[in-house]
Amino acid sequence: MLHFGLIGQSLGHSFSKRFFSAKFSAEQIDADYQLIELESIDMLNEAIAKYHLSGFNVTIPYKESIIPYLDELTEEAKAIGAVNCVVIKEGRKIGYNTDVTGIEASLEWLDVDADTRALILGTGGASKAVQHVFRRYNIPYSTVSRNADKGDYTYSELSSEVITKHTIIVNTTPVGMFPDVDNAPELCYDHIGPTHRLFDLVYNPANTRFLNLGKGRGAKTLGGMLMLQTQAIASWHIWRRELSIAVVDDAL
Repeated sequence: MLHFGLIGQSLGHSFSKRFFSAKFSAEQIDADYQLIELESIDMLNEAIAKYHLSGFNVTIPYKESIIPYLDELTEEAKAIGAVNCVVIKEGRKIGYNTDVTGIEASLEWLDVDADTRALILGTGGASKAVQHVFRRYNIPYSTVSRNADKGDYTYSELSSEVITKHTIIVNTTPVGMFPDVDNAPELCYDHIGPTHRLFDLVYNPANTRFLNLGKGRGAKTLGGMLMLQTQAIASWHIWRRELSIAVVDDAL
């Protein structure tokens, strides 16, 4: 049996175990998928040994801090500076970033115009993947952080002019994620309108307060489920290819 999992903290909200368990069953793969909560990334190698992992996904807060524990990065993961998928091949831990695939699919669904500007809320590992995609699309962007030395703006600096100028707003923070469903990033939502696109990487709940506030102002919105499913499928393709896993039903 092959063993896979998700490395992170507070994983009770995660859909990954259900998703991959269903996939393994449908494709008749002798494998399982575990949610592995680590208090510290220092516990990574211990977890790999305990669960006999052949590959795993990585989520908050370890997408950046995991890098020193890996033996190799793809060029894209290296350029981004964050990893969300790892395959263990011949004893070597190789880091990938499949978030990019999910972000690109989401921006296409939102019908993002290249002649626009983006505001990225947060500066962590997920934010770095979003920044990478915007650079690829030649879309200028600014980042927002609670700490003045980490982003282009702090939340208190998001004036009506800033909000009006940036018609794509992406939330890469966990604000609004279950069970914190009553909260939303600190924006002046009165300045959001029909020309705005709001994209929330949070997928639980499907419609966060951030998105609902945008909808109320006429903005087009998208939650994180499309990104989540797309990056999960991309991870599975990597594991299948690198571990030479044969499948019965190659639906995805």
